[in-house]
Amino acid sequence: MNRLKTELCGVEFKNPVFAASGTFGYGEEYSQYYDPSIVGGLCSKGLTLHPKSGNEGIRIWETPAGIMNSIGLENPGVKHFVEHELERMKSLGTKVIVNIGGNSIEEYIEGVEILNEYDFDILELNISCPNVKSGGMAFGIKCDTAEMVVSKIKPLTKHPLMVKLSPNAENIVEMAKACESAGADALSLVNTFQGMAIDVDTRKIVFENVYAGLSGPAIKPIALRMVHQVCKAVDIPVVGLGGIMNYKDALEFIMAGATAVQIGTANFVNPNAIEEIIRDLDKYLLDNNIQSIAEIRGIL
Repeated sequence: MNRLKTELCGVEFKNPVFAASGTFGYGEEYSQYYDPSIVGGLCSKGLTLHPKSGNEGIRIWETPAGIMNSIGLENPGVKHFVEHELERMKSLGTKVIVNIGGNSIEEYIEGVEILNEYDFDILELNISCPNVKSGGMAFGIKCDTAEMVVSKIKPLTKHPLMVKLSPNAENIVEMAKACESAGADALSLVNTFQGMAIDVDTRKIVFENVYAGLSGPAIKPIALRMVHQVCKAVDIPVVGLGGIMNYKDALEFIMAGATAVQIGTANFVNPNAIEEIIRDLDKYLLDNNIQSIAEIRGIL
């Protein structure tokens, strides 16, 4: 499958299909379905400096074309991850991307400083976390706040820095440009869209936090548009995600300019989704006499 080889931030990946943060555990969870070593890259669960138990109440709610989630970044904390999970992820035979978040710039900094002592391939900075010192608004909503976080983290991290953008930003293109100017090596987008669900039988709002993140096929056309716009506006690589369910979806994002794609909700619908997407992408290239995936990247 040399046709699928992809370079991102100076790292060579066997293919451009990654498992999205929070949807693939630490990789071992899917080994009963296929060998995780075939995956281009594994994104860890979203980590924070301190362990988080996550949100109360219902966490997952199915929609006609996707799911809504209110997990609340449940995770064991950075220290537990590096001591108990990281080496197992690395032993799976693929590239490792570590996703980190924080509720204050100090938490981001301390978490990154801990991760600096460990070897992995790319740091994915989640700026969708609520900034507790600014009334709870996510770091990734306003350009100046996002630029501040990236500008603080970039000089500190020893790993290539990929910033994960929220579609709920005031202006996704300006947000991307702000992160690029602050030093981001790559961008990944989009995270979930904010939505709401009401249970008409109980006559109550489904989620304890009222609003939750929507993912899945319903968001794909909007995510694709945003990825296309950002790819046209920045000079750093973009990793696309949002409702990718099969190889045709993945091809759309790559043709729109994405260097690689992340697969999230599809893993819950079809545990073999990533394996099938990789296989079908390679077959598409073979059938169309395309020697490298790079030949069709950003053609639109």
